[in-house]
Amino acid sequence: MKETTVPQDQTPPEEMADRFARAREVQAKALSEDYVELIGDLIAEMGEARVADIAARMGVAQPTATKAISRLKREGLATARPYRGVFLTDEGAALADRVRARHRMVVALLVAVGVPQEVAELDAEGIEHHVSEDTLRAFEAFLTARG
Repeated sequence: MKETTVPQDQTPPEEMADRFARAREVQAKALSEDYVELIGDLIAEMGEARVADIAARMGVAQPTATKAISRLKREGLATARPYRGVFLTDEGAALADRVRARHRMVVALLVAVGVPQEVAELDAEGIEHHVSEDTLRAFEAFLTARG
């Protein structure tokens, strides 16, 4: 039997590095979006978002949550007060609302095509950060047309 070989990727190193850099940027953005959404949910539920609660719900150690919150503060999405917890800026609250709406839209589409609710919720966590506005509009049009 003749052995077949898969051609090596001939992508120039600079282009490959750029691809990986963009992938890391998207991953960092997704993580920030998850934190902002969670902080918004905690504020709505408990009046504030404490680092300990954020860490527990994200399943990370408190220093990890603190580092993420520091990044949100640098990005102008959150503020933190000693002994008071973490709060979203207007920009952070708007981002949390957008992320929550995107999540609901992705879940609704997955359920509409037959994915069980629990699975749709889990899958939406990954999809929601990578879906474009054009795709979201298509999802909405599809769901609206279904009635």
